[in-house]
Order: sequence, then C-alpha cells, then structure tokens
Amino acid sequence: MPRIAFQLQVEPELLDEYLRRHSPVWPEMLAEIAAAGRRNYTLFLADGGRLVGYYETDDDDAAQAYLAKSAVAARWEAEMGRFFVGLDGRPDQAAVPLTEIFHLEDQLADAEASAIAESDAS
Repeated sequence: MPRIAFQLQVEPELLDEYLRRHSPVWPEMLAEIAAAGRRNYTLFLADGGRLVGYYETDDDDAAQAYLAKSAVAARWEAEMGRFFVGLDGRPDQAAVPLTEIFHLEDQLADAEASAIAESDAS
C-alpha cells in the first residue's frame, strides 16, 4: 500500500485563516477524499508555516485522477491555492511528494523474513 507524504509552505500571514479553514473541512470535501481512496490523511504544521501532509492509498494515480475530476475538490483547491507560497496550480495536484526512506513495519517484516530464512538454511 503506497504511503504518500508531501510538503507545502503556507503563507505565514495567512496561517490563522488556513487553520480555520480546516476546522472543520467541508463535509462534501471529506467525502470526496474518502471516495478517492485516500486513508489516514493527516496534515502537520511546523514553525513558519511548513506543512507536511500524509495519506495512504491503494492507487495514488487513481486517487489523483478522481480528485482532478471532482467539482467539489476543484472548488476547495481553488479557495485553498492562495494560502501557499510558490505553488503553481491546484495544491492537491502540484505538491511534490517526499521520498520515503524508512518504514518500521517493512523493516521489521524484512528482518523477520531474514531470520526465518537463516533458520531454514541451518
């Protein structure tokens, strides 16, 4: 299952309004995110307006395509676009994914598989 993380920069002077817009997010937008197949969607805010997002999905290309065609998502992203520094296009389509370098469960599973293989070889 793909895990997707991305980073954006919120305009510092718009942080308070950005936070208000997410408390709560429109119910119809929440429904579209879920219908697109995104799960565990989370946003984290660091000092200075650095925003890191994370979600899981079975097929990120399909999720992106679904949201790209959604009138609700287009309306939400049009309103949210002004909050970000140096962003060209819709935030949901223009954010650059971060590269995953570590995932605990994957490494634990690999270590267990190696231990079993070593045991079987003995």
